Amino acid sequence: MAKRDYYEVLGVGKNATADEIKAAYRQLAVKWHPDKWVSGTDAEKKTAEEKFKEAAEAYDVLSNPDKKAKYDQFGFAGVDGQAGPDFSHGFGNLNDILNDLFGGGFGFGGGFSGFGFGGGQPSQRVYRGRDIRTRVKLTLEEIATGCEKEVTLERLRPCPDCGGKGAKSDSDIKTCPQCNGTGQVQQVTNSIFGRSITYSTCPRCGGEGKIVTNPCRRCGGTGLERKKETVRIKIPAGVEDGMQLNIRSEGHAAQHNGVNGDLLVLIEQLPHAQLKRDGQNLFYSQIISVTDAMLGTEISVPALDGKYTVKLEPGTQSGTVVKLRGKGLPAVSGYGSGRGDLFVKILVWIPHKLSREEKEAVEKMKGSSSFTPSLTREDKVVFDKEKNIF
Repeated sequence: MAKRDYYEVLGVGKNATADEIKAAYRQLAVKWHPDKWVSGTDAEKKTAEEKFKEAAEAYDVLSNPDKKAKYDQFGFAGVDGQAGPDFSHGFGNLNDILNDLFGGGFGFGGGFSGFGFGGGQPSQRVYRGRDIRTRVKLTLEEIATGCEKEVTLERLRPCPDCGGKGAKSDSDIKTCPQCNGTGQVQQVTNSIFGRSITYSTCPRCGGEGKIVTNPCRRCGGTGLERKKETVRIKIPAGVEDGMQLNIRSEGHAAQHNGVNGDLLVLIEQLPHAQLKRDGQNLFYSQIISVTDAMLGTEISVPALDGKYTVKLEPGTQSGTVVKLRGKGLPAVSGYGSGRGDLFVKILVWIPHKLSREEKEAVEKMKGSSSFTPSLTREDKVVFDKEKNIF
């Protein structure tokens, strides 16, 4: 089962205050704590456990300013792997949980109205718009510095005639007479186990608490119309292929001025003509002649911010790796620090054919001690690394 948006889980908007987030979680904690469902069916117990864990996870992220900022920018990818609520030893006592979070006065004996086995009264229904998914292609140069991209989308937006209300005027929107504007209907059951209160969505207003008596002609009462719009997206430096950015509230608008969905941007890294990437590090291979390897030479190495000259010493072996420190990619904000390195691997090209004169010259040198392998410490390191390939 796919994770739900944390704001949707708690039933709050993106701009909810810390107190509003806390109050929303308190309500869900009271409703779904497994201690309240000990006499329920197995299915009810399982549902309560899943709902409680889901609410606790959402609160753990949204109540932490650092986690909330990462979630707002990168979605679930920004908080995956971070420590969350630990339920390995059970769910804890509900009184203790609420007292720790909100102070004293929240015992089972009081503090919450409508405290029965059905849970506290749910809040009025809040609609959430659907998310939009799009793809952005980036070069390594753009990834190195961060950039801005424009994407054109078709998305639902509030109807300009009714301002998203779904009605021509405010007087055409009435309080639902069945639920009195709460969006919920209550059912009380008395049994030998005590009084049980349950709530369900009002069938007349669909949980909105209001009904439209004169729908807007332009949108038919939905409060929405489809528009083609361009969105400018800020891409942080260091993103990786396959990473998904969450642009809050840039998805489809919701009915009746509810909470907008998000724009989910999938990063696609375009291949580079010369460089390969592995995390923050970059890799480049340079082929040199056997004479340059013997006599030493200078090579030009491409990097994302220009070209660099690298001096190769005489006797450079094939497989030698030169590191250009700090010439890799930066870490994505919140995922590390510093920059990676650029690694240059030297490959020595051996000619396939020699002329008669060249062959004779090589034959003369063949018996020289200079051409007899005598491995230095550096040579051994290079050759041992090459051996490990096999």
